[in-house]
Amino acid sequence: MTEPVATALDLPRFTAAAVQAAPVYLDPAATVDKAVALIHEAAGHGAALVVFPEVFVPGYPYWNWTTDPLQGSPWYERLYRAAVDVPGPYVDALCAAARRTGTVVVIGVNERGRHSLGVLYNTLLTIGSDGELLGVHRKLVPTWAEKLTWTPGDGSSLRVHRTAVGPLGVLACGENTNPLARFTLLAQGELVHAAAYIALPTAPEDYDMAEAIALRAAAHCFEGKVFTVVSCSTVSPAMVDLLAADDARVRKQLDRPHSALSGVFGPDGRPVTEPLVDEEGIVYAEIDLGRCVQPKQMHDIVGHYNRFDVFRLHVDNRPLRPLSKEEA
Repeated sequence: MTEPVATALDLPRFTAAAVQAAPVYLDPAATVDKAVALIHEAAGHGAALVVFPEVFVPGYPYWNWTTDPLQGSPWYERLYRAAVDVPGPYVDALCAAARRTGTVVVIGVNERGRHSLGVLYNTLLTIGSDGELLGVHRKLVPTWAEKLTWTPGDGSSLRVHRTAVGPLGVLACGENTNPLARFTLLAQGELVHAAAYIALPTAPEDYDMAEAIALRAAAHCFEGKVFTVVSCSTVSPAMVDLLAADDARVRKQLDRPHSALSGVFGPDGRPVTEPLVDEEGIVYAEIDLGRCVQPKQMHDIVGHYNRFDVFRLHVDNRPLRPLSKEEA
């Protein structure tokens, strides 16, 4: 079976589900089980698209922000051992859930590098409603302290997928701040954007993560005249207990409010429905891609409202490999 394709004149109306939840931290099997249950729950409420947070399986390396690299190294090994192989049995379970429910699924995983024990990728999987793995996008630039954990991806995965819910593109967290990455997706006809985030209570004191997420989503929607489905993780009490132990400073950091926001934003940059802040839950919203047509008449930055004789974007979409061979 192949994923149904939306044509230029096929502008679907559907229900989107933005999941805001915490993983079962560093437990990939239990986290995948939780994700599968949430896919079925969302489909039971009519969702055709279900978006999960960044690196939901099996969680985010908060120790990079709360301790030094030497103390964080054993945590890296724990994350590496709990990471996901793509393809692999955990991906198979997620694909099976998408197929059984007929939903398009976007979910973040820590992907284990096949060629090196020092390679982990921050990866977003795009799964079609027929259960086919359509896309494996590796975060291009790990943000700040994340560089202690993740290897950068490459341009080969900056692709828009033709799905049952329309042309779908994905970016992870800080990538949604990169106008060139966003333009690359828009220029491929993106109309539905999945933006996956993590709760960041460890951000600088003057940084409001929930506000920053909403700002980025609104910017992409307004500039591109698209819909964005934002999914952000939460930090569970069990995670705080594990990561902080008896350290009151770390516990205070991880308990910081206004660190997560999930929701759906429309082509006018406004929320389609009330976003969810900090608490676990699923935000449902109705998306009508027909709403993208009229705003494009005013500002179509990948069409008439640009000067391609003045501005040109070059994207190298070749996959980067550590070894290439030339046969004699």
